[in-house]
Amino acid sequence: MALLVDTSVWALAFRRDADSRAAQVEALRASLTGGETVATTGLVLQELLQGLAGPRARKDIVERLTALPLVVPDRADHVDAAELRNRCRRSGIQLGTIDALLAQLCIRHELLLLTTDHDFTLAAKHCPLRIWKAL
Repeated sequence: MALLVDTSVWALAFRRDADSRAAQVEALRASLTGGETVATTGLVLQELLQGLAGPRARKDIVERLTALPLVVPDRADHVDAAELRNRCRRSGIQLGTIDALLAQLCIRHELLLLTTDHDFTLAAKHCPLRIWKAL
């Protein structure tokens, strides 16, 4: 099972003030230690870096995520993400631009999305996005 990990899960995993026991963080840890493919994309890296203070945290995150395969969107991904966002909007679901692109990358690359963001669960009702669920 190859995963794309959303910013929401990485943010919990990198927290230093609390040892997160969220099911998604446990799934991330298990995937990383179990040799499963865990991918990222530039948008997730950028969101993490924008939310951090200090060069030490920046260096740590860049080093850790550099070890992961990087999924890069192409022109068709942007076009398809816009259509996905429009489809969701017509159904009353407000999916952000970045979230729509992350969903599209998961769909195209057949990745399971590991997230704590409920918006993705709503969007998955209108597209073939697969969301990780705790057993």
